[in-house]
Amino acid sequence: MPVFERDSRYPFPREDVFAWHTRPGAFTRLTPPGMATEMTPLSDGIQVGSTADIVISHPLVASLLPHVPRRGGSGPVGVRWRLRHTAFEPGRLFVDEQIRGPFASWRHEHIFSDGPAGSTIITDRVTYELPRVLPGRLPQALIEMQLDGLFAYRERQLRDDLDLHSRLGATPRKVLISGSSGTIGTQLTALLTSGGHRVMRLVRGRPATDAVRWDPARGRLDPAAIAGADVAINLAGAPLAGRFTRAHQRRVLRSRIDATATLAAAVVDAGIPALVQASAIGVYGPRRPGELLREDSARGDGFLADVVTAWESAAAPAVDAGVRTAWMRTGIVLTESGGSLAPQIPLFSVGVGGRMAPADAWLSWISLDDAVRGFAHVAITDAEGPFNLVAPRPVTQRVFAETLGRVLHRPAAIPTPPVAPQLVLGRLGYDQMIDTDQRVSSARLADAGLWFAQGTLSDALRHVLMR
Repeated sequence: MPVFERDSRYPFPREDVFAWHTRPGAFTRLTPPGMATEMTPLSDGIQVGSTADIVISHPLVASLLPHVPRRGGSGPVGVRWRLRHTAFEPGRLFVDEQIRGPFASWRHEHIFSDGPAGSTIITDRVTYELPRVLPGRLPQALIEMQLDGLFAYRERQLRDDLDLHSRLGATPRKVLISGSSGTIGTQLTALLTSGGHRVMRLVRGRPATDAVRWDPARGRLDPAAIAGADVAINLAGAPLAGRFTRAHQRRVLRSRIDATATLAAAVVDAGIPALVQASAIGVYGPRRPGELLREDSARGDGFLADVVTAWESAAAPAVDAGVRTAWMRTGIVLTESGGSLAPQIPLFSVGVGGRMAPADAWLSWISLDDAVRGFAHVAITDAEGPFNLVAPRPVTQRVFAETLGRVLHRPAAIPTPPVAPQLVLGRLGYDQMIDTDQRVSSARLADAGLWFAQGTLSDALRHVLMR
């Protein structure tokens, strides 16, 4: 029976590293976005008897494994997997095993031991048996290659998350989050809860545990229901993706203004001392050639500049009341699960990828995890005002395409014709989101103490793509 084993090392005490694994959010933080979905989260943490239902959706991983038929219901398509925790020794190990899924058998031991100078070594030992439909050594080699990439991703992720929590050194906070089901919100919620903070989510439907119902379109949020929070983080807003019709433009604008105005007013009434507000570098306009854009740069022109200006202004009730307020002007967020990177991967994979805009146009990017850590850093510290949430090294479109090609081991010589994104976004969407030239500085955020774990494009792409 094959055995895969890998050691990872962390410069933190064993009790701290083990405790991190016992908290909500750990599975989400250790799983690359888009790879797997917890259909039913662990029923009792990592204690013996706790079970979870997972769907593996990553196309490369799923293609290596036989699909387990769906037993009714809806949800993501992929490999269905049910796991149960079968052993637990505080500070030393926990074990999960397959109940039902794609392998003939699967047992994953997480073993914690002391390393030199107060560090921790985690040994991941996976004992598995391939199903008969996958004979031979080739599937085993491919599966173990994916396992090695996954555990390397987990090592980087856990080390960087523990480093952030160590740097912040904060007592547990109660954090209110709107937009918690989005790409950034999902990861931010997991980052905070795995760090020992309590998250209260704002939801539009029936509230579950640690959730409060609100209706931003009607300006409804009961201040009493959110009283006691230490900070509110507003990520709510209709997705930008989509054809920029007039109806889409209205949704983008109104959803942001309504959510921000509703939350800002409730924050004041509830006595919450801080508000961290999502924003975007679109405030500077789509094209600013030859400029280095800082937080005090003049606002630009165009639809997104108008949206962001109105979006930030909607937080005025909090500012006027003396609430510590920060605006996170986010750049292009890199993640394989969505955004502008995801549609490029298939093109590069078949050898027809290339730059999306003029070769010398600047692109200000940030990895999903650095973006999430940036929100957490500003929320927990006393930072306020506007911050450009971008990586410290923006690149040109030519360099971006060449770097992505090297990471994927594919050519990057064919520029994407404008007609393709124009068909998806419309001419206005292409003008505002693709044909851009923005060289944005992250110096103010770095001065506020944020350390970028993926400060270079190569590091960021290798991390988000598990390369």
